[in-house]
Amino acid sequence: MLKKAIDAYCKFLSVFVVAALALMVVLVFGNVVMRYGFNSGFTLSEELSRWLFVWMIFLGAIVAMHERGHLGTDSLVARLSVRGKKFCLGLSYLLMLYCCWLILRGSWAQTLVNMDSTSAVMEVSMGILYFSGVLFAVSAGVILCFQFWELVSGQLSEAQLVGIQESEEQVHGNNKA
Repeated sequence: MLKKAIDAYCKFLSVFVVAALALMVVLVFGNVVMRYGFNSGFTLSEELSRWLFVWMIFLGAIVAMHERGHLGTDSLVARLSVRGKKFCLGLSYLLMLYCCWLILRGSWAQTLVNMDSTSAVMEVSMGILYFSGVLFAVSAGVILCFQFWELVSGQLSEAQLVGIQESEEQVHGNNKA
């Protein structure tokens, strides 16, 4: 049940990330055309693009975490026994949960501090920008707790105990060996 909800949530986030990227391209390209072609521009373009970029990064990181798509090195962990791999993966989940807690605390504090401040061009609350960190921390925390539960309940195979991928080709399944 929770797995399906997380899958649907990440699918929604993926669509939002693609839409944000498309809107950023339109805004920036349109602004360039307006500046060089017509000696004017959209004042909203730069600020909204910057905000979309921040949100896109945080939401994309949630999706990558869900897909276990972050790149890394497994040269040490791959040589460990199954028990050692489980320990290292469990420890990494606990450390990531701690990092999520730190991000949540900091982002929430920044959201509250900047709630009454408005952005220069759009004149909307700056708290919206900092809330992206709150959403990331909560979402990543839920995903990490679920993945930790899969680990401690024995639902992961030995191949899944290494929490990273060695190369981008393996992430996308395009291994050309």
